[in-house]
Amino acid sequence: QVQLVESGGGLVQTGGSLRLSCAASGRTFSSYVMGWFRQAPGKEREFVARITWSGGSTYYADSVKGRFTISRDNAKNTVYLHMNSLKPEDTAVYYCAAARDNRLWWTYWGQGTQVTVSS
Repeated sequence: QVQLVESGGGLVQTGGSLRLSCAASGRTFSSYVMGWFRQAPGKEREFVARITWSGGSTYYADSVKGRFTISRDNAKNTVYLHMNSLKPEDTAVYYCAAARDNRLWWTYWGQGTQVTVSS
């Protein structure tokens, strides 16, 4: 079992920056893929970014490409989402997730952290 805890959300102005953290505990494996998703009220959850635990290969949704950066610190079992040039459209609850392998069955989820971007 893997437990995920997000932190770092808050209220920022348009154009500002935030760094979200996802701390993983329990048993993890090098084959895991870590991802960030977000969900705004009344909308379905959408993919934001993912990174492989072993090689650090990344992939981003077009809506955040060039503005967000996903990274990992293997020693701390932590994944980060650096968010720059934030827009009101980025307002959502952000969730950290983990898949066992590159089939991307997202098995583990954190509790979410709120990001609000004022206009």
